[in-house]
Order: sequence, then structure tokens, then C-alpha cells
Amino acid sequence: MRLSVRFIARGKFWLVTALVIAAQVGCSHPATKQEPILSLKLMSSSLSGDTVPDKYTCDGQDISPQLSWETPPARTQSFTLVVTDKDSTLGSWLGYFVHWVLYDLPADKRELPEGVPRQEQLPDGSRQGKNDFDKVGYGGPCPPGGSAHRYSFVIYALDGRLNLPGGATEKQILKALKGHTLAKGELVGRYRR
Repeated sequence: MRLSVRFIARGKFWLVTALVIAAQVGCSHPATKQEPILSLKLMSSSLSGDTVPDKYTCDGQDISPQLSWETPPARTQSFTLVVTDKDSTLGSWLGYFVHWVLYDLPADKRELPEGVPRQEQLPDGSRQGKNDFDKVGYGGPCPPGGSAHRYSFVIYALDGRLNLPGGATEKQILKALKGHTLAKGELVGRYRR
């Protein structure tokens, strides 16, 4: 009888110990609930309907189009813009071609003018990364002849700054913004040569 009481007592000791450890681990690492990513409307007065005019392509002046977006969530600290050709089989290992990456745009910014200069650091603190033309800044649509390609302009409202150096790649930027996106918007324009 004494032997079985000792085993029961030891069993209770280990059970209580395991519960205390589990409670401590649970308290030191609280579960964080990922907030849903809100929608952010992105617009452009430069696009003609859903068509990218020649002016913003390699067949024209090859300058960036005007873009604007609505008021983001209150906690927004910066914006990131990524422009890709969804129909390209060249460029990025993901199967699309990167035309522009712009990041650390100030939280109070609501518009990009036409023709953003192609430099790593802009006067407002924004930075531009490398596109798949291996150049910094905007590189307009330049698809092979034939079918129209879809060009995706995606704006991200973030809860902080990426603080990556100028010239970062799209892959580095997307990795850095994971878990920090409060809202996201997309505008798609088509271009055919």
C-alpha cells in the first residue's frame, strides 16, 4: 500500500510540474492574432481605362505613371509599391517580371507624380530598388509583340518602415514586409505592342 501511494504521489508531482511549466511557457509567449489585411484603393489618372498608354512604356517616354491612393489605416507608418508584369516568363524566379519597387514612402503621402526620378534615394526619404532590367527605379512595359500583358501595380500600407538600403530587390522587399501589411491595393493595366 505504501508503495502505490508513493507512485501516485510522484505521478501527481510530475503532473503538477508539467502543468506549471506549460503555463509558464504559455505566459511567456502569448499567442498573437494576425489582423486581416484591409483593402486600399489605388488609382491612376495616367492610365486610359485599364490600358497603359505608350508614354509610360519602352515605346514612349518610359516614365512612371501618376498614382494615388485613399487614406490608409491609422497605424500606417510607410508605403511600398511593387509593379510587375504578371504575364512575363522572363525575369524573377517567381515567373513574372519586376518593373518597379519603391519603398519607405512617408505615411502622409497619398500620391506619386508622373515621372518619378530614377535614383535610389528620393528627397522625401523614399527608396527605390532594382527592377528586372537591372536598373534602379521605374522601367515601363516592354513586352514581346503579340498578346497584351497585365501590369500589376500593388501598394502596401505598412506598420513600420522597411529600412532597406536603396537598390534592394523585390524579393528582399517582399520578405521584409511580411507580417507588417495593414492594407493592400492593386491596379492592373494592360499593354500590347
